[in-house]
Amino acid sequence: MKKYFTKLYQYNQWANQRVLGALDKQQVDDEKILTIMSHVVSALFIWLSRIEGKSPAAYPLWKQYSRTELLKMNEEITQRWIKFVENTDDFNRELVYNNYVGDPYKNNVEQIMIHLVNHSTYHRGQVALLMRQNGFEPINTDFITYDRVITGQWKD
Repeated sequence: MKKYFTKLYQYNQWANQRVLGALDKQQVDDEKILTIMSHVVSALFIWLSRIEGKSPAAYPLWKQYSRTELLKMNEEITQRWIKFVENTDDFNRELVYNNYVGDPYKNNVEQIMIHLVNHSTYHRGQVALLMRQNGFEPINTDFITYDRVITGQWKD
């Protein structure tokens, strides 16, 4: 699972970085777009905090960050996720936690980790649509494109 999760979280960082880079290059300051990308990055912090048994309170789920803040935050949280994967031998454990409104839940860490990358992909799709609707050019963040990039098959 380590190899799978390492690649998955490296992909997620690459895709988030591409979107954030496209937002920065095109000077996108649309409130909805920045709020959605802030949500994506905050969720990465929140879930890792829960898994590590720490309070996620420092990462509001719907706070809007600037493009610059998001680029830094995305890099930081990716490094933390990769370190977590490297230092974890068993992802198949139950996590008991309260969601952001205080409701209690219990989920498998492995499933949470898969969910989280899927969650990011879902919201990046929303951002791509909003970018196009607002006259900006979204960027390709498909997993197969990432795979082609890291294997040297993609000329960007």
